[in-house]
Amino acid sequence: MMNELPEKEQSSKSLKGNRQGPVFNITDSTITNLTGSGDIHYQEASNQPSSPIEETRRPDETRSVKTILVLAANPKGTSQLRLGEEVRKLQMGLERSQQRNRFRIEQRWAVTVTDLRRALLDCHPQIVHFSGHGVGTEASGRDRSSTRKAVVSGSASAPEGLLFEDETGQSQLVSANALASLFALFGNQVECVVLNACYSAVQAKAIAQHIPYVVGMKRAIGDKAAIEFAIGFYDAVLAGRSVEFAYQLGCTAIQLARIPEHLTPILEQKSG
Repeated sequence: MMNELPEKEQSSKSLKGNRQGPVFNITDSTITNLTGSGDIHYQEASNQPSSPIEETRRPDETRSVKTILVLAANPKGTSQLRLGEEVRKLQMGLERSQQRNRFRIEQRWAVTVTDLRRALLDCHPQIVHFSGHGVGTEASGRDRSSTRKAVVSGSASAPEGLLFEDETGQSQLVSANALASLFALFGNQVECVVLNACYSAVQAKAIAQHIPYVVGMKRAIGDKAAIEFAIGFYDAVLAGRSVEFAYQLGCTAIQLARIPEHLTPILEQKSG
């Protein structure tokens, strides 16, 4: 008569057997059960059709996101602008937008010309927004503390352009021709440029030779009016409206704020 194993030892052996489990050998597309018999055939995952859920999600996942590149410059020795408030309100506009997943905002502060060039390369923006000072002449005696103009003393033929910063934070004037040459290299990427600075109409016209839409200012513009225009413009853009509609809404926003500068912004469009 065989000795029966104690119940505790049987239980231990049973657990050990269960712990080992079956052993499989995988060759090509066949799985062989080495502890039993028969082959199990499977289809590789790469050959399996996508599920309906994956197919429905794919268009949303691949939807292009537009980048708005915001460039801010307020060099030493120029009047202090409320650029922080402007950018903060643009960010708030993005956060409240029902289409916020379709846009992102990239910010660059105290921008030099090197920063501008690198940001265009790194951020791949569709919209470029410059906030800062423009250069021009001004009649003597006029209050210029609240405008986005850096005044150059001299005749009406004094140079005009946009003020960026150099490596020490001082002003560096960039001409319309230089900006046009730069944006010509990104004409297949940038769709719109907004120059929220005084007397930027000259630069806007030059850049519009290469970019579909460019907004500039045909005269000095006050800081408050510039901010109101930016808020109205980007509220429309972030709602999926056209650039033409956004421009009109920006001008109307200035008018609604009871600021008599709604005719200052101009919209240039690329011909042809």
